[in-house]
Parts: sequence; structure tokens; C-alpha cells
Amino acid sequence: MRAKKILSLTLMISLCALLLVTGCGTNSQESAESSQTPTPSPDKVTIMLDWTPNTNHTGLYVAKDKGYFSKNGLDVQIVPPSSQGTVEQLVATGKADFGISAQEQVTDARGQGLPLVSIATILQHNTSGFASLADKSIHTAKDFAGKTYGGWGLPSETATIKALMDKEKADFSKVKMINIGDADPVVSMAKGDIDLTWIFYGWEGIQAELSGTPLNMIWLKDINSALDDYTPVFVTNEKMIQEKPDVIRRFTKAVSEGYQYAINNPDDAANILIKNAPEADPQLIKKSQAWLSPQYQADALQWGVQKASVWHDYTQWMFDQKLIDKMIDTDKAFTNDFLPKA
Repeated sequence: MRAKKILSLTLMISLCALLLVTGCGTNSQESAESSQTPTPSPDKVTIMLDWTPNTNHTGLYVAKDKGYFSKNGLDVQIVPPSSQGTVEQLVATGKADFGISAQEQVTDARGQGLPLVSIATILQHNTSGFASLADKSIHTAKDFAGKTYGGWGLPSETATIKALMDKEKADFSKVKMINIGDADPVVSMAKGDIDLTWIFYGWEGIQAELSGTPLNMIWLKDINSALDDYTPVFVTNEKMIQEKPDVIRRFTKAVSEGYQYAINNPDDAANILIKNAPEADPQLIKKSQAWLSPQYQADALQWGVQKASVWHDYTQWMFDQKLIDKMIDTDKAFTNDFLPKA
């Protein structure tokens, strides 16, 4: 009797073991299949540069290289400016999702009815100004009289120089204005082709330092507080804001991380840009990055934040100088809503 019970118990254990193995196999497979949830594909977006890669763009390349974009579910393609239209036109019409522009261009674009919106400023203050060789003794706008100015041929250049000279009761008609296009402005001054020009110190000014060319700088932000505008800025369009706010939020978060890294680690950030800008001078990038990294956030509470007063004051200045036909609603021209919470 006892033998029969042992046999029955053995058979039952064997059967249970068989069922358990079979069941476990099925459950394991189902569990494995259920745990392998498909990873959503990253959102593909494009960002169009305003110029060749330089230290204004470092945070972008850091975000790409360090995986900040991919971490935020984005596949970002960084593209150069196009011959098919301006950055402002292409972003406003959705041919590029994001772009790098400037407050002046955004204001002008919105005045023409283009739905362009600035979502972050790269630099907190305007780091540009009028440069001249130190031995020319050009210290104020009054000293522009009798000199040759070389620039890009933009209406804003003429308006700015005239307004500054008028303020000092100097005669603008005594300035010779010429368009030097893409010529190196520092080289043009050194050759004697021009006496002064408008430069962004973080690049051309650093070039002058490296070449041992002493400059006098008249900073725009020091001449007139209204000229302390945001340049450059990240832009998108109103349709993108309405339809894909989460994509913008994730993009801005990744970019913010990129610029914060560049603020804290200028040397490593410069190496990342060097890798992505093989045609640029590595020494220039290193020195420019060291100078520009503290300028990204400067005295603001966080990187990228924009003030309504800056947008209003500069737009009013553009209107007063007849650079735009009418005042725009500056509150619609920019937003801080997509920046990470400080």
C-alpha cells in the first residue's frame, strides 16, 4: 500500500514538474514578449544655422555629441544656410523646424507677416560693436567723420551709424560707406581698405587678438541701451508651437543642457565644436569659446531667457529709425514658455 502511495506521489510530482516546465516556458516567452515594448522612434527635426559653424553654435553640437537630443527623443539634423531663402523665410514656412536668427531679423520678418517666434536667446547681451585699428584713434561716433566704413550693406548699418552720429552732432554724410561682403573685416582694416567696421567680438575680435592686431571697440550696448538686443536667437514658427509644443520643449531642454555644458566646460565644448567644424581654426575656436562661454548666460537667471523690455525697446528703436513700417506686437515675437524651469 505504501509502495503504491509512493509511486502515485512520484507520478504526480513528475506530472507537476512537466506542467511547470511547459507553463514556465510559455509564461517566460509571454513575459519576455510583453517586456520588449517597441521603443518609439525619435522625432526628426531640422535646425538651420545662420552662418558656418562657430562658437555661437557650440551648445547645439554639444547637445548632439553628448546625446542630449537623443535622450529627449529627438533626431536632430543641423543644416547650413540655404540658397533657397533666408533662415527666417524657411523656418516661418516650415521648411526647417528651427533656425538661428537675430532679434532684428525676427522683428523685420514679423513686420512682413511671417509667423516667426524666438524661443531662446543664445547670448544674453549684444557682444557686437564698431571696431577700428587702435592707431586710428576712433573712440566715439563723432570720430567716424572722414572715415571709410566697410560692412554688409544692410539698412540697419546706415541707420545705426547715422543715429549715433546725429546724437553727437556729427555729419554722417562725411562717412564713406562701402560693402565688403564676405571679406575678412580685420584683414580689410589692416590692409587700409576701410577704417572701421561692425564686428562680433567673440569671433572677429578674437581673430584680431590672435593676429596681434590691437583694436578700439565701441560697444553697441554701451552707446544706447536699446541696442543691447538679442543676437543670435533660436526661432521656430507659430504652427510648430500650436501643433508640436512637446517637440519644441524637448528641443529647448536639450539645447539648454548643451549651452550649460559649454558654460561650465568651455575647453571640452571647444573640442566638440572643433570636431564638427574641421575647416575652422582650432586655436580661434579655443580662444573664442573661453571668451564667449561666460557671455551665454551672463547676468540672467538662466540661459536663454528673454525680457519683454528688450524686445519692446529695440523694436521701438527700429521703428523710430524707419527700419520697419509699423510697430509689431513684441509679446508675440518671443516666448520663454519652452525653457526648462529654472
